[in-house]
Amino acid sequence: MGENIIAYSSISERDPNDMINEIRRKRKDLMKGLPKPNFIRLKVISMGESEVGKSCLIKRYCEERFVPKYTGTIGVDFGVKKVMIDGREVRVNFWDLSGQPEFFEVRNEFYKDTQGAVLVFDVSSRSSFEALDAWLAESSKYGAKGLFIAVCGNKTDEKNRVVTEKEGRDWAEKNGLSYFETSAQSGANVQLMFDTLFRDIIAHMYS
Repeated sequence: MGENIIAYSSISERDPNDMINEIRRKRKDLMKGLPKPNFIRLKVISMGESEVGKSCLIKRYCEERFVPKYTGTIGVDFGVKKVMIDGREVRVNFWDLSGQPEFFEVRNEFYKDTQGAVLVFDVSSRSSFEALDAWLAESSKYGAKGLFIAVCGNKTDEKNRVVTEKEGRDWAEKNGLSYFETSAQSGANVQLMFDTLFRDIIAHMYS
Protein backbone atom coordinates (compact mmCIF):
# COMPACT_ATOMS: atom_id res chain seq x y z
CA MET A 1 0.00 0.00 0.00
CA GLY A 2 2.66 2.49 1.06
CA GLU A 3 4.68 2.51 -2.14
CA ASN A 4 1.65 3.56 -4.17
CA ILE A 5 1.28 6.86 -2.32
CA ILE A 6 3.59 9.31 -4.05
CA ALA A 7 2.54 12.50 -2.29
CA TYR A 8 -0.11 14.13 -0.19
CA SER A 9 0.61 17.69 0.84
CA SER A 10 -1.12 20.91 1.78
CA ILE A 11 -0.95 24.42 0.36
CA SER A 12 -2.20 26.55 3.19
CA GLU A 13 -2.29 29.76 5.18
CA ARG A 14 -1.32 32.03 2.29
CA ASP A 15 -2.74 34.90 0.35
CA PRO A 16 -5.10 33.48 -2.32
CA ASN A 17 -3.08 35.08 -5.15
CA ASP A 18 0.13 33.50 -3.85
CA MET A 19 -1.67 30.18 -3.60
CA ILE A 20 -2.93 30.42 -7.18
CA ASN A 21 0.59 31.16 -8.45
CA GLU A 22 2.04 28.24 -6.50
CA ILE A 23 -0.67 25.95 -7.83
CA ARG A 24 0.19 26.94 -11.40
CA ARG A 25 3.88 26.28 -10.74
CA LYS A 26 3.14 22.89 -9.25
CA ARG A 27 1.09 21.89 -12.28
CA LYS A 28 3.87 22.97 -14.66
CA ASP A 29 6.47 21.13 -12.60
CA LEU A 30 4.41 17.96 -12.76
CA MET A 31 4.57 17.94 -16.56
CA LYS A 32 7.95 19.60 -17.22
CA GLY A 33 10.46 17.41 -19.01
CA LEU A 34 8.38 14.26 -18.69
CA PRO A 35 8.81 11.66 -21.45
CA LYS A 36 5.68 10.23 -22.99
CA PRO A 37 4.37 8.11 -20.13
CA ASN A 38 3.55 4.42 -20.35
CA PHE A 39 0.73 5.00 -17.88
CA ILE A 40 -2.52 6.96 -17.78
CA ARG A 41 -2.56 10.19 -15.78
CA LEU A 42 -5.87 11.46 -14.43
CA LYS A 43 -6.76 14.72 -12.71
CA VAL A 44 -9.55 14.33 -10.16
CA ILE A 45 -10.97 17.04 -7.90
CA SER A 46 -13.26 17.03 -4.87
CA MET A 47 -16.31 19.29 -4.62
CA GLY A 48 -18.81 19.96 -1.86
CA GLU A 49 -19.44 21.97 1.28
CA SER A 50 -17.01 22.10 4.18
CA GLU A 51 -17.13 19.25 6.71
CA VAL A 52 -18.83 16.73 4.41
CA GLY A 53 -15.77 14.43 4.43
CA LYS A 54 -14.06 15.14 1.10
CA SER A 55 -10.54 14.97 2.53
CA CYS A 56 -11.41 11.89 4.59
CA LEU A 57 -12.64 10.04 1.48
CA ILE A 58 -9.41 10.78 -0.38
CA LYS A 59 -7.24 9.82 2.61
CA ARG A 60 -9.25 6.62 3.07
CA TYR A 61 -8.64 5.69 -0.56
CA CYS A 62 -5.00 6.79 -0.80
CA GLU A 63 -3.79 5.81 2.65
CA GLU A 64 -6.41 3.29 3.79
CA ARG A 65 -6.96 5.13 7.03
CA PHE A 66 -9.57 7.35 8.65
CA VAL A 67 -8.69 10.71 10.20
CA PRO A 68 -11.39 11.38 12.83
CA LYS A 69 -10.34 14.91 13.82
CA TYR A 70 -11.71 17.53 11.42
CA THR A 71 -9.23 20.00 10.00
CA GLY A 72 -10.66 22.19 7.27
CA THR A 73 -8.81 22.26 3.96
CA ILE A 74 -7.21 25.68 3.55
CA GLY A 75 -7.22 26.35 -0.18
CA VAL A 76 -6.26 22.99 -1.62
CA ASP A 77 -4.51 19.74 -0.72
CA PHE A 78 -2.69 17.70 -3.34
CA GLY A 79 -2.08 13.97 -3.56
CA VAL A 80 -1.01 11.37 -6.09
CA LYS A 81 -1.73 7.67 -6.08
CA LYS A 82 -0.71 4.90 -8.45
CA VAL A 83 -3.38 2.27 -9.07
CA MET A 84 -4.03 -0.57 -11.51
CA ILE A 85 -7.36 -0.40 -13.34
CA ASP A 86 -8.18 -3.35 -15.61
CA GLY A 87 -4.50 -4.07 -16.18
CA ARG A 88 -3.54 -0.45 -16.89
CA GLU A 89 -1.30 1.60 -14.64
CA VAL A 90 -3.08 4.80 -13.65
CA ARG A 91 -1.58 7.71 -11.73
CA VAL A 92 -4.26 9.89 -10.23
CA ASN A 93 -3.57 13.51 -9.29
CA PHE A 94 -6.04 14.37 -6.53
CA TRP A 95 -6.80 18.05 -5.93
CA ASP A 96 -8.81 18.25 -2.73
CA LEU A 97 -10.59 21.61 -2.90
CA SER A 98 -11.79 23.62 0.06
CA GLY A 99 -15.53 24.10 0.34
CA GLN A 100 -15.11 27.39 2.18
CA PRO A 101 -16.45 30.46 0.31
CA GLU A 102 -13.27 32.49 0.83
CA PHE A 103 -11.33 30.04 -1.38
CA PHE A 104 -13.68 30.47 -4.33
CA GLU A 105 -10.94 31.98 -6.57
CA VAL A 106 -8.49 29.21 -5.69
CA ARG A 107 -11.05 26.51 -6.52
CA ASN A 108 -11.79 27.98 -9.91
CA GLU A 109 -8.21 27.29 -11.04
CA PHE A 110 -8.98 23.58 -11.06
CA TYR A 111 -12.13 23.04 -13.08
CA LYS A 112 -10.44 23.27 -16.48
CA ASP A 113 -8.71 20.17 -17.88
CA THR A 114 -10.14 17.97 -15.13
CA GLN A 115 -11.36 14.51 -16.07
CA GLY A 116 -13.15 13.51 -12.89
CA ALA A 117 -14.69 14.79 -9.67
CA VAL A 118 -16.25 13.48 -6.50
CA LEU A 119 -19.20 15.66 -5.48
CA VAL A 120 -19.77 14.99 -1.80
CA PHE A 121 -22.58 15.72 0.63
CA ASP A 122 -23.17 14.62 4.21
CA VAL A 123 -26.30 12.45 4.57
CA SER A 124 -26.81 13.97 8.04
CA SER A 125 -26.81 17.53 6.62
CA ARG A 126 -29.75 18.67 4.51
CA SER A 127 -27.99 21.94 3.63
CA SER A 128 -24.97 20.13 2.14
CA PHE A 129 -27.33 18.14 -0.09
CA GLU A 130 -29.24 21.24 -1.17
CA ALA A 131 -25.92 22.88 -2.14
CA LEU A 132 -25.17 20.26 -4.81
CA ASP A 133 -26.88 22.27 -7.56
CA ALA A 134 -24.66 25.27 -6.82
CA TRP A 135 -21.51 23.14 -6.95
CA LEU A 136 -22.53 21.64 -10.27
CA ALA A 137 -23.24 25.11 -11.66
CA GLU A 138 -19.91 26.47 -10.39
CA SER A 139 -17.89 23.70 -12.04
CA SER A 140 -19.74 24.18 -15.32
CA LYS A 141 -19.38 27.96 -15.26
CA TYR A 142 -15.64 27.90 -14.63
CA GLY A 143 -14.55 25.51 -17.32
CA ALA A 144 -15.38 21.90 -16.50
CA LYS A 145 -16.20 20.14 -19.78
CA GLY A 146 -16.96 16.45 -20.17
CA LEU A 147 -16.36 16.01 -16.46
CA PHE A 148 -17.17 12.57 -15.03
CA ILE A 149 -18.71 13.10 -11.60
CA ALA A 150 -19.40 10.58 -8.86
CA VAL A 151 -21.94 11.88 -6.35
CA CYS A 152 -21.24 10.64 -2.82
CA GLY A 153 -23.73 10.51 -0.01
CA ASN A 154 -21.06 10.34 2.71
CA LYS A 155 -21.11 9.62 6.46
CA THR A 156 -23.61 6.78 6.10
CA ASP A 157 -22.32 5.53 9.46
CA GLU A 158 -24.04 8.51 11.14
CA LYS A 159 -27.24 7.69 13.03
CA ASN A 160 -28.95 11.05 12.51
CA ARG A 161 -29.41 10.70 8.76
CA VAL A 162 -31.73 13.29 7.17
CA VAL A 163 -31.18 12.71 3.42
CA THR A 164 -32.45 9.37 2.16
CA GLU A 165 -30.60 7.19 -0.33
CA LYS A 166 -33.52 7.62 -2.73
CA GLU A 167 -33.21 11.42 -2.60
CA GLY A 168 -29.49 11.26 -3.34
CA ARG A 169 -29.88 8.70 -6.10
CA ASP A 170 -32.78 10.58 -7.71
CA TRP A 171 -30.79 13.84 -7.75
CA ALA A 172 -27.79 12.11 -9.34
CA GLU A 173 -29.92 10.37 -11.97
CA LYS A 174 -31.71 13.63 -12.80
CA ASN A 175 -28.32 15.16 -13.56
CA GLY A 176 -26.96 12.12 -15.40
CA LEU A 177 -24.41 11.28 -12.70
CA SER A 178 -23.41 8.11 -10.87
CA TYR A 179 -24.29 7.80 -7.18
CA PHE A 180 -22.62 6.06 -4.25
CA GLU A 181 -23.33 5.79 -0.54
CA THR A 182 -20.00 6.00 1.28
CA SER A 183 -18.46 6.07 4.72
CA ALA A 184 -14.90 7.32 5.07
CA GLN A 185 -14.94 6.03 8.64
CA SER A 186 -15.71 2.39 7.80
CA GLY A 187 -14.42 2.51 4.23
CA ALA A 188 -17.76 1.32 2.84
CA ASN A 189 -17.92 1.75 -0.96
CA VAL A 190 -14.97 4.16 -1.05
CA GLN A 191 -12.75 2.01 -3.26
CA LEU A 192 -15.72 0.98 -5.38
CA MET A 193 -16.64 4.62 -5.95
CA PHE A 194 -13.15 5.76 -6.97
CA ASP A 195 -12.39 2.69 -9.10
CA THR A 196 -15.72 3.03 -10.93
CA LEU A 197 -15.04 6.71 -11.58
CA PHE A 198 -11.59 5.91 -13.00
CA ARG A 199 -12.99 3.12 -15.20
CA ASP A 200 -15.65 5.44 -16.62
CA ILE A 201 -13.04 8.08 -17.47
CA ILE A 202 -10.65 5.58 -19.06
CA ALA A 203 -13.43 3.91 -21.06
CA HIS A 204 -14.33 7.33 -22.48
CA MET A 205 -10.68 8.10 -23.28
CA TYR A 206 -10.33 4.90 -25.31
CA SER A 207 -13.80 4.85 -26.89
